Amino acid sequence: MWENSPVKSSVAPLLRALHRAYPRADCALAHRNPFELLIATILSAQCTDARVNEVTPVLFGRFPNAEVLARAPLGEVETIIRSTGFFRQKALSLLATARRLVEKHRGEVPRSFEALLELRGVARKTANVVMGTAFGEATGVVVDTHVRRLSNRLGLTRESDPVKIERDLVKRLPRKDWIWYSHALISHGRAVCKAQSPRCPECVLRTLCPFPARSARRVA
Repeated sequence: MWENSPVKSSVAPLLRALHRAYPRADCALAHRNPFELLIATILSAQCTDARVNEVTPVLFGRFPNAEVLARAPLGEVETIIRSTGFFRQKALSLLATARRLVEKHRGEVPRSFEALLELRGVARKTANVVMGTAFGEATGVVVDTHVRRLSNRLGLTRESDPVKIERDLVKRLPRKDWIWYSHALISHGRAVCKAQSPRCPECVLRTLCPFPARSARRVA
C-alpha cells in the first residue's frame, strides 16, 4: 500500500484547473456492479474502452455473473470478445478469474487489493480501477497510456514504467484525488492532450504545463 504525503504547492493550481474542467470525471467502462467492472477492465488491456463497451453487453447478457461465466464454453467466450484483441489469452483469464471468484470468494469480487492481484489477468492497474471505482477505496493511481503520457508532459514524473509513475504520483497528489485524477487525465487525453496532435492553445492547463515550451524549443 502506498503512503501519501501532503500535496506539493506547485501541483495545487494544476489540480484546481483539472477539477474545474472535469469535476465529474468517472470511469468510461460501462458496468453495473463490481463483477462487470472487473471483467471489463481485464478486457480493456490493449483495447479501447469504447470497443469494450460494445462487447460487454453481449458478454454479460450471456454470462451475467461469476457462477455462469465459470462454466462458459471457452470457444463461445473467445467469439464474443474477439474484437478486443488478444482474445484467446483474455478468454482464459476471464474463465480462470470467474472460477476463482466462485471457489474462493463465493462468486463475489473481493474488496481487497491483494486478493484482486491473485486473479488471472489482474495487475496493479486493474486492481486500482476496481478498488477505486467499484468500492471507492483509493489504493493507488491508475496508470494507463493517457495517464502515463500526460503525467510526463505535466512534469509530474520522468518515469516510463507504470509502477514508478504511480509511485511518483502518489507522492505528489492528495489521496482524495487519486481515483478522480486518472479519470480526469484520461478524459483530457482523449479530448485535448492527444498523443500526436495535442491541442495546446485551447488547453485549460496551458499556462501550467511545461510541454508546449519544450515543444517550441524542439521546433526552434
